[in-house]
Amino acid sequence: MAKVTVPFKEQMEQFQISPDYVRISMAAAIQLGLKPGLMFRGATCGCINLLQNYPEGCYANCAYCGLARERPGNPEDNTFIRVAWPLYATDLVAEKIAEHKDEIGRVCIAQVQDHRAYEDLVDMIRRVRRLSDVAISALVSATTLNVERLYRIQESGADIIGVGLDGASKAVFEETRGRKARGPHDWDYHWHIVREARRIYGPMKVNCHLVVGLGETDRDLIDMFYLGKEERIAMYLFSFNPEPGTAMQHVPRAPLHRWRRIQLIKYLIEHENLERSLIEFDEAGNLRRIDAPEMMIEAAIKRGQPFMTNGCPDKDGKLACNRPYGSYRPGEAFRDYPFLPMAEDLLQIRQQIRLEEVWHAQGEE
Repeated sequence: MAKVTVPFKEQMEQFQISPDYVRISMAAAIQLGLKPGLMFRGATCGCINLLQNYPEGCYANCAYCGLARERPGNPEDNTFIRVAWPLYATDLVAEKIAEHKDEIGRVCIAQVQDHRAYEDLVDMIRRVRRLSDVAISALVSATTLNVERLYRIQESGADIIGVGLDGASKAVFEETRGRKARGPHDWDYHWHIVREARRIYGPMKVNCHLVVGLGETDRDLIDMFYLGKEERIAMYLFSFNPEPGTAMQHVPRAPLHRWRRIQLIKYLIEHENLERSLIEFDEAGNLRRIDAPEMMIEAAIKRGQPFMTNGCPDKDGKLACNRPYGSYRPGEAFRDYPFLPMAEDLLQIRQQIRLEEVWHAQGEE
């Protein structure tokens, strides 16, 4: 059942809402000195992630999302990617970003699905831009946008557009975000916005988020990696982690060996030009075999980079959005590393990936 709509005037009196207020990730709050704390293993937060705040939460109804319209409880009490997002005045956050600009590579401002979200996004980008020249990404709700709005977001100061596809196929998207989930989103319209943004912002200035574990096949994901490479659209991986109270709260996470293999193959496609013909699937679309050169596989694993967080870069092209511990709890097995894995991490990764089950060096039978 949809949440009760509160008149706008009462909202202004009773709630701290965007654009004047914004939620920020706990890691970002620690990085900016707004919350006390240290991050596990000395991780730092290179991107300050901001999230719009409205009393109704979000009018979308994504089956896995902590902000979903039909999730029980008050929107202000809900979590997003299983962590609290403390609320602050937007101008205070903008001031803190300016103070810490030398340690921050990027700011990302995320929309929710709300009729105010687009105008407020532009306002919030401008507030950050007025005080700092830090790189800014807009993580948009494609359903709220059109071509004119994409141009205006760029003019306001954002140089990268992120789009949360999340589902790696039309079927998964419809099941978890679209009509079957009683949500407003449409796969074809999302791709219309992605490709228009690619035209306006340029190559590798648009990215699509993909969540591993929503019901997609390995083939679905790998097809998306090749499509992104062909069209010069970045694909960023997230590991599904069930949120209590959501429609998918009881769905298990992707097995760690599957996640590691997907990370590795994505890296090989994007950085080593792995040929599609070297990847085989079974009838269900699951990965069956990788026929890649041993040197290619070993070099990639030793670098450790395939297993780091995917995210937007800073102005110099270095990873900024490392989302420390966004998809797992400190103390759990790392899903993606917010820093370059160390030697002991690589030993664990080799055990987790179980590569011998699917990898056959070229020429090996």
